[in-house]
Amino acid sequence: MELIAKTFQGLEEVLAEEITELGANDIEIGRRMVSFSGDKRMLYRANFCLRTAVRVLVPIRHFQARSADDVYDAVSHIEWSDYLSLDTTFSVDSVVYSQEFRHSKFVAYKVKDAIVDYFRRTTGQRPNIRLSDPDIRLNIHIADENCTLSLDSSGESLHLRGYRRQSVAAPINEVLAAGILRLAGWKGQCDLIDPFCGSGTILIEAALMARGIAPGLFRKAYGFERWKDFDADLLEEIYNDDSAERPFLHSIRGYDLNQPAVEIALDNVRQAGCQDCVSVERRDFRQFQQPATPCLMVTNPPYGDRLLPPDLLALYKTIGENLKRRFVGGEAWIISHRAECFEQIGLRPSVKIALYNGALDCELRKYQIFEGKMDAFRAGGGNLKTNEDYRRNAERKKLRPRRDEARPARRSDEDYRYDEGDFADEETAARFRALRSRHHEFSHLLSLRDNRRPGRERDDNRRKSGDSGGKRENRRRGGRTGGPRRD
Repeated sequence: MELIAKTFQGLEEVLAEEITELGANDIEIGRRMVSFSGDKRMLYRANFCLRTAVRVLVPIRHFQARSADDVYDAVSHIEWSDYLSLDTTFSVDSVVYSQEFRHSKFVAYKVKDAIVDYFRRTTGQRPNIRLSDPDIRLNIHIADENCTLSLDSSGESLHLRGYRRQSVAAPINEVLAAGILRLAGWKGQCDLIDPFCGSGTILIEAALMARGIAPGLFRKAYGFERWKDFDADLLEEIYNDDSAERPFLHSIRGYDLNQPAVEIALDNVRQAGCQDCVSVERRDFRQFQQPATPCLMVTNPPYGDRLLPPDLLALYKTIGENLKRRFVGGEAWIISHRAECFEQIGLRPSVKIALYNGALDCELRKYQIFEGKMDAFRAGGGNLKTNEDYRRNAERKKLRPRRDEARPARRSDEDYRYDEGDFADEETAARFRALRSRHHEFSHLLSLRDNRRPGRERDDNRRKSGDSGGKRENRRRGGRTGGPRRD
């Protein structure tokens, strides 16, 4: 059967890698999705094993529509008795990217009407619609005029693993955490540290991946368990298959400044059964110490949106200083939302990967930490970027115009700024940052003077008539006018 796995933008490639590892066929990468084919076993395994999928859909029909009536007509001709009965409840979710359909909920209503009218026409009765916990979930996806109506085999989103009983104010999504770990190349080959662990999601996902434990082990139910052709024995066989599990010989350590967050993380770690390899302590990042052996750091520090530290920029400056001084030989992957936060880190990233954390347009950056200056590092044969890093950076530049399409077109000085990674060494990059800061301050003062100074029109008229205009023009050129000069 045809299958579609949905994911977050930026994780399509790692999801395709996961699906390939499952042995699926006909794999094609799309936007926020990967299509593939397989049998019922593949459908169950995809739900049970995929870490970077949000849900798995089974398309019922592809069709084209230019209006809501076209959608109604196409849906009403499906033999719904093959999928539903009068005893089952259903709901319809809709995703619309089209100029023809302005309201996604209206599309969902037309699909519901078509299904209800089908049963009224064939049985004289109508099925039940339930928005919360329905027996059958349907999904209608419209891109321009192309429509796909699918059965949702997952039920609740697959990011709801089942091990997280409590959460902090701004938790990272489990699917995003697993995707970041895969992007970082995590396979349990060394120790892992998260110095801003929050509720422990990255720690737990890392432990499950290192041990080969499927994320579906903690799930209570899937949507396909309510389908007419559900095979309970097949699901039980998949559930009890532990052939992919393996020992983990290293440690995973998490730290957080907030003691309630530490307690929540410890509870979640216990729920996931990872307490033997995952430790969580209360510790300020300013007290970070050099690990005994090189290790991997993957972290999601505060962005300043939902969690606002007393001095956000100072926090990121501390991150950069501690990485340079106390994480020599390590590799750090940091996801954040604000460009000015990354600037405060002050280190050159090897790779930048565009991701979305909820509605926030974020970047995941990789930092390879070495001792000494960049010139000496390179002279000794060091290289910040691997072949994979070069490929990812090239892919990022290729995708950048497509990402901009989803945002309002606007031009600012950010569109014309240099990247700190374009400079040969940190000293040059630091001088550039200082000059850029002075330029921004000077531009801001000019803007205030031009926009708020009273009597601009009168000054212009006086300049035309020659009254005191010479002094004003002389001042702009840097000449003396008898008063103090302002640079």
